[in-house]
Amino acid sequence: MSNFFCTDNTRQIGEDIIGSATDYQTYILVECPQPWLANAFSSRWVPNNLQVLVEEVAKAKLPVRFLLIANDFTHKADYTTLLIYQKQEGLSRGYIKHEFKLSQIEQVADIAKKWLQGEKPNSEIATNITRDILVCTHGSYDKCCARYGNSFYFHANNNISQLELKNIRIWQSTHIGGHRFAPTAIDLPEGRYYGLLDQDTFQSILTRTGDIQNLKKVYRGWGILPPAIQVLERDLMLSHGWNWFNYKVAGKILEQSLDNNTMLGQLTFEQGSSQYTYQAELIKDHTKSIEVKSSCNANQTSKVVKYAVANLWLLTDNLLNFSLHSASVSGK
Repeated sequence: MSNFFCTDNTRQIGEDIIGSATDYQTYILVECPQPWLANAFSSRWVPNNLQVLVEEVAKAKLPVRFLLIANDFTHKADYTTLLIYQKQEGLSRGYIKHEFKLSQIEQVADIAKKWLQGEKPNSEIATNITRDILVCTHGSYDKCCARYGNSFYFHANNNISQLELKNIRIWQSTHIGGHRFAPTAIDLPEGRYYGLLDQDTFQSILTRTGDIQNLKKVYRGWGILPPAIQVLERDLMLSHGWNWFNYKVAGKILEQSLDNNTMLGQLTFEQGSSQYTYQAELIKDHTKSIEVKSSCNANQTSKVVKYAVANLWLLTDNLLNFSLHSASVSGK
């Protein structure tokens, strides 16, 4: 059992990783020196008031994700960076960033609590950073994130420096889910999730150049959308090309069968001054739904359900104008 690496297993069985991004209203990212324990917020540098807040939010089942982050300067920094990413409602490109530089980590809980209660703290700062990319390196939680996440982070950091992308920051992060897809990353403010990453594909994601079809094997989905709709969004992204990343999008499930085998999904996007709405029949893809060990420490397998797009229609002004090809979204 000790030789089992969940990522190696995922690669061997060729699991399609789409539909595995998680949907949160708010990300609260707290800069905190390593090492991080398996239960991240019990780590040495995390103050008690922050531990308490994280537990309260978890108990209340709020759609909020707390993560610890660090980079190569964290140990030397004389301030703590706090990033709050808030989901935009309606048609959007993802999240809005709010950044705070605090003289000590003990101040984080107070600001985060005010934020969650609807107050806007006045200590927000402006920066030239337009993207924060989080790479999970939380090896105490799952050894694949140490084995694959750490080396990926190191090379990705160099990649960003060599490309002189001054407006992009990369962080090591605690567990973001889906360690069997290590190395995994979240690209904020969009909130898109990636997995099984390599440096060439990562460079394409950074620069939005190259063959977009290469994203098919590393794209876990867009965290602002329900998992089944993420399959539809990937299909549209692959057909529209890199321009898709400039569009505002919203999606929802309109209907679903009692057994969840079929769903009717809707995705609307805004391109310039035009708005387009697609509807799609999403069906359980029995050829891709698998039994898998979801982590290195899992004692048993769990069933992972995958969806495919069976039929796709473009609606215009709520009238069915014409039918597009039937397409299976998640082909091999």
